[in-house]
Amino acid sequence: MTNFMESLILALLALKANLMSSILTTLGIIVGVTSVIAVISIMQGFTDKLTQDFENMGSNVIMVLPHSSFKDQMRGKYGKLTLADLGAIERVVDDVESIIPSYYLQGVSIEYEGNMANLMGFFGTTSEYSSVNNHYVAEGRFIIPSDDDYNRKIVVLGPEAREDLKLPENYIGEYVKIFNQWYKIVGEMEERGSLFGMSRDNEAYVPFATIGSLLRNSGLKFLTITIKVNDATKVPNIIEQLNALLEKRHNIGPDDNKDFKIQSADKIKKQQEDTLSSFTYIVSAIVGISLLVGGIGIMNIMLVSVTERTKEIGICKALGAKRSDILIQFLAEAVILCLLGGIIGVILGYGIGLLVGAVMPGVDQITVPLWAIMLSLGFSSLIGIVFGIVPASKAANLDPIQALHYE
Repeated sequence: MTNFMESLILALLALKANLMSSILTTLGIIVGVTSVIAVISIMQGFTDKLTQDFENMGSNVIMVLPHSSFKDQMRGKYGKLTLADLGAIERVVDDVESIIPSYYLQGVSIEYEGNMANLMGFFGTTSEYSSVNNHYVAEGRFIIPSDDDYNRKIVVLGPEAREDLKLPENYIGEYVKIFNQWYKIVGEMEERGSLFGMSRDNEAYVPFATIGSLLRNSGLKFLTITIKVNDATKVPNIIEQLNALLEKRHNIGPDDNKDFKIQSADKIKKQQEDTLSSFTYIVSAIVGISLLVGGIGIMNIMLVSVTERTKEIGICKALGAKRSDILIQFLAEAVILCLLGGIIGVILGYGIGLLVGAVMPGVDQITVPLWAIMLSLGFSSLIGIVFGIVPASKAANLDPIQALHYE
């Protein structure tokens, strides 16, 4: 143990004596670990935000969506749900707290006194949409049942849409033009930020019946149905009921492609988390290649160091240093270099993650999992051992007489 501590101290003194060389040697490791930690921290932020959003929605929510296979889309054939499907679901499916139909469109424009807002999402929905999605108004009110009953032309804006339109301070009651018709602003939604770089505040909401009467049959391919179940444990059974009902209504046989898709909030969350995890691992593996490059750089520098310190090694051996002592000293230098590079990389990577979180709304919960830190430091140490063993062995195997005569 004493010999090991002495070797460690000598390794640190040797690195300090060649400080600039040591710093340059660790750059490859620093860059590699920084990249890995930054990627993992950002992806973890996305995952945490996604999980939070779906937890807010609840595990007892089911979504029925129109669906078209790629082959059908190439043929110009698109799946759609109908209002008759909606009525059948309301009549047949039991244990349901609420059923919320919505038209979902993208790229809709809103105009106010010459200012335009191109919406990421335009929803024709009902009064229950807000509570089911845990997304409420910050100002004014949301859609109410009588808006649907009387086909009122009212709109609730997202905060980004309101900013793009440059509305006055007291904007409630102002009118905006949508599809060449005037809609009265009655409220503004809470800010939600962005996800995957896409804003969720550049949206607008109008009554379901109002937009349905405007779109008519052309809007059926945009119709989605959200179902909130009384008991979350009954979600699988209700999904089976919905599948059987819609397959019968749409005349879908065992070998036919479905023109609809049914998903629970939990299933969508798991799919998204799996996708993010796979992306994280793939990118981290690619970035991790730079760690190997850094290891090769350390091996080259250590081999040069052995050559430069040949006389020093000869003196140590002449004074009684064993082969194992020399091996441990040079191996310790390589491991310390890699470990220091790993520590610096973890700090820099976390800092980059925080910076990205600050400039990218929706990724504000930047965290670095403990496994990522341990893996990075462990891999860095492993690289030090693997790539340090060759120069360490070369140093340990030097003949002391030849080493003393080396010029």
